[in-house]
Amino acid sequence: MKLTVRQDIAAPAEAVYAAVTDFELFLGRLNGHGVRISPLDGPEPPEPGAKWQAALGWRGSHYDIDIELVSVEPGTGYALEAHSSGIIGLGVVDLVALSEVRTRLMVSLDFRATSISARFLLSTAVLTRGVFERRLQDAVARYGKEIEEGRATSDGGAA
Repeated sequence: MKLTVRQDIAAPAEAVYAAVTDFELFLGRLNGHGVRISPLDGPEPPEPGAKWQAALGWRGSHYDIDIELVSVEPGTGYALEAHSSGIIGLGVVDLVALSEVRTRLMVSLDFRATSISARFLLSTAVLTRGVFERRLQDAVARYGKEIEEGRATSDGGAA
């Protein structure tokens, strides 16, 4: 299952990049929304190889997720890979400077099953794909607005 959204943001690419690579702030927000996530030993983000352990509940089940920052293109984006109970996920964040003061943020999530039970879980998620995509679009739009208003980094500014 693949989900892709994009949002144009009225901010320079450098400011958007600073915001989307503020992993401390972003992961703190996830912790406030029912996801427990903690960093593991290794490189500090945004260095490739940074790792986290996450735990969440969904539809009455508990999932432990191993996440790794697998690639970083300074100024333009990064990719994360996640593994959990027969599911592999790839998340990609890409930035395109549309002008000196406008940037397009594109987020794509791709999930693949590696077991029969995971295939069943993903097939039920595909049935509600529109809901997931709408929620992702709303979240990215809200984050884009925060970047525009300078509220999307730990230091209070968008760089």
